[in-house]
Amino acid sequence: MAQSNSSSLVSSHKASDSGLQIHLHPLVLLTVSDLITRHTLRRQEGPVVGALLGQHNGRDITLEHAFECQVLGGEQGAVLLHQTWFQDRLQQYKDVHKDPALELVGWFTTTQPTGPEAQHIPIHQQIVHDYNETAVLLAFHPASVLAGTDNNGKLPLTVYESLYESQEADGDRSMDLDGQEAPLNLKFRELPCSVETGEAEMISVDFVARGGGNATNVDASAKSKGNGQASQASVADKASKEASSQQEVKALNDSSLLSPEDEELITSLTARANAIKMLHNRIQLLRSYLTSLPPSYLSAPSQSNGATSDGAPSSSGTDINHPILRSIQALVNRLPLLIPSDGTAFEQESLSEKSDVTLVRLLGGLTRGTKDIREMGRKFGVVSDAKQRSRRGGLRSIGPVYEDTDELAGEQLMGMGQPYE
Repeated sequence: MAQSNSSSLVSSHKASDSGLQIHLHPLVLLTVSDLITRHTLRRQEGPVVGALLGQHNGRDITLEHAFECQVLGGEQGAVLLHQTWFQDRLQQYKDVHKDPALELVGWFTTTQPTGPEAQHIPIHQQIVHDYNETAVLLAFHPASVLAGTDNNGKLPLTVYESLYESQEADGDRSMDLDGQEAPLNLKFRELPCSVETGEAEMISVDFVARGGGNATNVDASAKSKGNGQASQASVADKASKEASSQQEVKALNDSSLLSPEDEELITSLTARANAIKMLHNRIQLLRSYLTSLPPSYLSAPSQSNGATSDGAPSSSGTDINHPILRSIQALVNRLPLLIPSDGTAFEQESLSEKSDVTLVRLLGGLTRGTKDIREMGRKFGVVSDAKQRSRRGGLRSIGPVYEDTDELAGEQLMGMGQPYE
């Protein structure tokens, strides 16, 4: 039943017929994913519903901000937005985002991969009638993520626009007996979507990616079990258990902390691993496409050039797409550029650059060592002067201080009236 309802709400018109272009920002993805995660972990009941703020410039619609909405139960189990609460919250967001001015451009919720269902129509009609006639629906598909479905690197979401279509009927039954047209039904049509990122959003996304490197999952069952046992023990035993538990928590926190260098290394390795995984998936996709082509088409290109046209199916049932084949051939032709022609010269040049880098590093260490030695000598001179001054001050309190014996002899001779040479 769910599939039939969802399939009946999706329009048969192509997305290119509308001309609308949706530009999705990462901040919306972070907000919606965080809301879905909290809703799932807290085991909250009811649908996940939120509003989308953005700009509508001609045929381009940007989805820049999102926030959660409060819903109420309507007639016959229908779910609607809380009108007063939603108006106040929407006005608050408009007051904050004035430059550039943002408006309500749609709403988001979770659906099945097959499309929207009948339970989503009341909220969409409420938004279309009261706020924006061209509101779009951003549908997330958590079921496809949990099932591990391979979407070829695409996000588990779909953007729909609403339109009214007449109910299809057999033959000439589209006209009623009295000559009036059949009633129009609300349908949803899929729109093309692209991700657009600003400079500030790139910083926030990078911060979120770095923060996930030192995330630690702490089992709360052991902690609750320890608290239950401590409540049954004596006061002294309870104090000792609390002290030991605090030490364990402190040790766990110390072990789970990562230095900034470790976080940066984990982030770099994770990004490289994801890039290699995506590259491997794309190569496997190209390989499966090429292996599905007939062997004669790959081995004898001169005979296959005029055999089929662009998009014509081959004997194996695979559509032969000449632009894709030309792109693959161009990619293969560029591979020798990545491999050096002279391997020995390349290795010598790499070794020379590595030696230069190592030499610069050693010179830098030597310079820092020389600087530290000079600083230590300067400090030693300051301390030595201070000690000599303190010694001179103590001797002056007893009598005159003489640097050497000659000065002392001259002073004695001058006291007797004889010149000193």
